[in-house]
Amino acid sequence: MQRIHLSPPFVGDIERQALLDAFDSGWIAPVGPELAAFETAVADRIGWPGACALSSGSAALHLALLAVGVEPGDDVFVSSFTFAASANAVTYCGATPVFIDSEPNSWNMSPALLVDALADAAEHGRLPAAVMVVDLYGQPANYDAIRAVCDAYGVPIVEDAAEALGAAYRGTPAGTLGDVGVFSFNGNKMITTSGGGMLVAADVAIADRARHLATQARQPVAHYEHDEIGFNYRMSNLVAAVGRAQMTRLDDIKARKLAVRAGYGERFAQSGVDGDVEFMPVPEWSDWNGWLTCITVRDAAARDRVIAALAADDIESRPLWKPMHLQPVFADHRAHMDGTSERLFERGLCLPSGAGLTDADLDRICGHVIGALTRTLATTPA
Repeated sequence: MQRIHLSPPFVGDIERQALLDAFDSGWIAPVGPELAAFETAVADRIGWPGACALSSGSAALHLALLAVGVEPGDDVFVSSFTFAASANAVTYCGATPVFIDSEPNSWNMSPALLVDALADAAEHGRLPAAVMVVDLYGQPANYDAIRAVCDAYGVPIVEDAAEALGAAYRGTPAGTLGDVGVFSFNGNKMITTSGGGMLVAADVAIADRARHLATQARQPVAHYEHDEIGFNYRMSNLVAAVGRAQMTRLDDIKARKLAVRAGYGERFAQSGVDGDVEFMPVPEWSDWNGWLTCITVRDAAARDRVIAALAADDIESRPLWKPMHLQPVFADHRAHMDGTSERLFERGLCLPSGAGLTDADLDRICGHVIGALTRTLATTPA
């Protein structure tokens, strides 16, 4: 049987031809017309004019933090329930991540805990230089509540929308919900350039500044002149061509991924295990993009039994993010927690969510999930 991956790229003839056309155009160097066109395509989609395509989402996070004024010695409040790139980018600036737990109804940063954390920081005269909010698994956080408290303390928001292209909060596109936004185009994301990211901003000057820093902060003169430290963060013209082609398919990819999520729900309901499986909740304000179908089950033993059953048939699945405050590298960092993300990590997993999954694939996956859960529930006291 063919291996089923968690979230493989959904590419085909359109992307292949776009790459070949870019190659044949002679624009092999990092800059070129496809790069500018890709930035325009993303900017047009989200309604913000500033866009700078970069080599990775991590590079975009780094420059976004610099854009809002994060400096060495600062604190930055970060969602704990996320991938390490979010917190790592804070350290690139010489700043310190302080972790905020999730809320149960969206799995994203808890506005209530953020209120407490900012009040405590203000009392001690150490407000963070920024709050980095992660739109987890393609779902925006509760930005009305988060924006209200951040505005009250004058703290800017960096929106880590790495997984959330095509999603929206109350009709406002993900990526435009903070002061600066970031997308990722890694191979497993909603669209891919094989690897890459983008910084987006309402102010074109912010994107232009990021572009300058991303090209080694080189001055516009004939010789090489630099008056500050820059980075080699620019996306190449060739991979931008792939991203531009992928943008034309974003709505179709989103629809396919949401159909995958619906397919899981139908199969679990038909089998009778739907009462023992909980999907990531989608609040009324969230227009989720379906990036990954994520569930929680009864306990850690049940979760591990499902993962093992899938792996035995060469099907990839993965536990939900291990929270940053539990990671050895950040074990001594401050954190405002209530146990939500720890419970999610213990009982949750991500199921295969590729846009190319067939009904037969879903039947194969669900057969193992249902079988593992049925065996677990039959041997576990209620």
